[in-house]
Amino acid sequence: MTLVGAAAAAGASYVTARTTILEGVQDPAMLQLRDQVTAYLPQMTLPPDQRQLDNFADSLKGATVAVYQGLHSVSRLSTAEVPAELRRQVADEDTIQFQRVIRDDTPQLLIGMPVVQRRGDRVVHTGVEVYARVSLVDQQAAIDRLAARAWQTAALALPIAVALALLAARQVLRPVRALNTAARKLGDGQLDVRLPAKGSDELAQLVTTFNSTAAELERTVGTLRAMEADARRFVADVSHELRTPLAAMNAVTDVLDEDAEHLPADTAVAARLVSAETRRLTRLVQDLVEISRFDAGRAELRLEEWDVARAVTDSLAARGWSATDGVTTDLPDGVTATVDPRRLDIVVANLVGNALRHGAPPVEVHLAADERTVTLTVTDHGPGIPADVLPHVFDRFTKADTSRARSDGSGLGLSIARENARLHGGDVQAANTGSGARFTLRLPRHPESR
Repeated sequence: MTLVGAAAAAGASYVTARTTILEGVQDPAMLQLRDQVTAYLPQMTLPPDQRQLDNFADSLKGATVAVYQGLHSVSRLSTAEVPAELRRQVADEDTIQFQRVIRDDTPQLLIGMPVVQRRGDRVVHTGVEVYARVSLVDQQAAIDRLAARAWQTAALALPIAVALALLAARQVLRPVRALNTAARKLGDGQLDVRLPAKGSDELAQLVTTFNSTAAELERTVGTLRAMEADARRFVADVSHELRTPLAAMNAVTDVLDEDAEHLPADTAVAARLVSAETRRLTRLVQDLVEISRFDAGRAELRLEEWDVARAVTDSLAARGWSATDGVTTDLPDGVTATVDPRRLDIVVANLVGNALRHGAPPVEVHLAADERTVTLTVTDHGPGIPADVLPHVFDRFTKADTSRARSDGSGLGLSIARENARLHGGDVQAANTGSGARFTLRLPRHPESR
């Protein structure tokens, strides 16, 4: 703004001074020519001949020419040097006219006026025209010097303008940058970030608002974290407390299952129902205990070099899943990796069990590997995963069929599978194939010990 102001001031000064310089020579020249014509006019006989035109031009000072129809005086100014536009204006108007031109790189002022006579109340054009030429070389030199000074003034204003701009930018942008940095830290989770509020302008008010927002956010997040920690601790405590009575209940239900055939029909149905619900409750408690270990950060890996195909086969065999249940396998030999076999067993059991419960046979288990990664895919041929559920399929307590409030699953199996995969440095992904769902487990062959 300073630079623009200086340039504008210099430009306005230049234009004003240029106009003053030109008018300083233009107005006196026009008045002088008019006075000379008025003084000589009584001596002229109209219409004039060539001699009178020559005498008329000789009486005028400077480079002039007198013109009457096809005649013109012999003088230092040729009619060819007079622009046609100026001659047309002089012929049409009763007042003196002027035009600035540049001829042979020389600035010139050309003045033209008609010779008129007053007859009563009328002004009559005599047909005689007078033109004069005035050099503007000295004036142009003065204007050039003025332009150079204007440019010098603008150039001198440039460093001042830059200094002022940098100072203003620093005063304005420094708190803005600090606020931006603080907002980024707040977004990264540093809820204790605060800024000093200085002054009483809009930026200071914004900083005060930011500090208040950050303080309220820190308080709210702290409360939520405490509540979340209490909830996780409660779930973990309850889960551990339930394990002992559930163990006793499982022992009793095992006896009931063995004697169910000898019990009355209604009693046998009730016994089997209690046994099934007890097993379901046991699985839920086991899953809650497992997930609480991840939440508490107590989950550990016990890595061993293991044949992955054998680990998958053992996991399926331990649960009695075979081709008769619709499970087909493609497990090439020789694929080894450093894994925790217990956690790999949990992942395989959850993925295959989920495919059997919610998909349709055949459930295909395929193993592949390269130099760095082991890939296990579990594909079913069921209805697939609904589009609205797919992004949340690994969230806790997510079920594909929300209308089924009760099911064999706890809603934690896929979440536990992903947590175990990530503990190895891998991941589990879900997708629809068009004819079912596919879960892909990727594990590094040699993960870092955690």
